Amino acid sequence: MTQPEPPLGAPGALLVIISGPSGVGKDTIIAALRTRDPKEGGDYHYVVTCTTRGPRPGEVPDVSYHFVTPAEFHALRDTGQLLEANEVHGNWYGTPRGEVAAALAAGRDVILKIDVQGAQVVKERVPEALLVFIVPPSREALFQRLRQRKTETVDELELRERNAVIELARQGDYDQVVVNETGEVDRTASEIEAIIAQEKRRHSDRRIRIT
Repeated sequence: MTQPEPPLGAPGALLVIISGPSGVGKDTIIAALRTRDPKEGGDYHYVVTCTTRGPRPGEVPDVSYHFVTPAEFHALRDTGQLLEANEVHGNWYGTPRGEVAAALAAGRDVILKIDVQGAQVVKERVPEALLVFIVPPSREALFQRLRQRKTETVDELELRERNAVIELARQGDYDQVVVNETGEVDRTASEIEAIIAQEKRRHSDRRIRIT
């Protein structure tokens, strides 16, 4: 039996990937984007990532993340329900494929917050995806932010700092790099909005297919 073609996204709907090292402020930036009205007719859909790690204080299940067991996660991965799946800092993270495809088909710009490994996988599968990398004003500022949030053990903190150095070296793989200056989250959100608006103007008729 012939398998049906995956649905096409509506004309101009974008798949936007936001990445950056742990502690750079990705969640805060996305929270700021959520409070703003998208420019130039954009309608953002924020995909909720699946993860095997436990919730941190203040995180809400199915809003912050879909918190699942390792067995549940691997079942989703093995049945093709995840667009990408990667192990980061000892936990698994993955993007629900169906949620992305449905939002694009409805004409919404999809915002994914994923790590550099996942971003590379998505870019290979969806070459039209727009990759935005968030960097700190300095490596020292990033490490200070990680230490101040006090959400990791000493060993976990050391792992995140080592991985941050590796991730920062991958920023050249991205279409755009945005500096998140300390205390300037709204400015960072505005810059990302402008990047998305420019991409929509350049490719107003492009339709993305999630395979």
